[in-house]
Amino acid sequence: MSRTIVHLVRHGEVHNPDGVLYGRLDGYRLSERGAEMADAVAQAFAGADVTHVISSPLQRAQETAAPIAATLALDVETDERLIEAANLLEGRRLAGAGGRELLTPSVLRHLWNPLRPSWGEPFTEQRDRMFAAIADARRLADGHEAVLVSHQSPIWAVRRSLQGRPLWHDPRSRECSLASVTSLTFEDARLVGHDYAEPAAALLPGASSVPGA
Repeated sequence: MSRTIVHLVRHGEVHNPDGVLYGRLDGYRLSERGAEMADAVAQAFAGADVTHVISSPLQRAQETAAPIAATLALDVETDERLIEAANLLEGRRLAGAGGRELLTPSVLRHLWNPLRPSWGEPFTEQRDRMFAAIADARRLADGHEAVLVSHQSPIWAVRRSLQGRPLWHDPRSRECSLASVTSLTFEDARLVGHDYAEPAAALLPGASSVPGA
């Protein structure tokens, strides 16, 4: 029997002084604190039996994956299926006075169905593409470990599915902190357990709480 672990890592804090919902927009890099978070995650994987580090194509994920891969003497591979959830509201401000944008008619017309959600990529699609990426990573790393660097909403869709809970949820309730690690353990192709850890927990106080999607 082959035992394989696939780790889902959320990227570190993003440099986002305007509190924008950045989604899939270009140019959103890690903040200084985010880079420290990425280094903390890399240290957590030092010495692990990881054979593949695979990242979302977005800059913040690639910058989180880089020190992990460097610590393990691996290259960063890219998988489009790990990308942030698509969101019709990206570019809008969610923090401070700009948060009033969420109350305008042009935004409210997208908020009619939180179960889908109506403002972006359906939770079911996020779940399905993530599970497909996880399955391929499991096969690539058979008998070893793989690290997949992704984003909060897609990772949480996986978590909700594994817990047998509805995919719709209040985003404020997500247990998927910046630079957190959700680890899925497989025996052959069968999932036998999942765990959650926060190797950058010491850096979370004071970090930005604005989600990407």
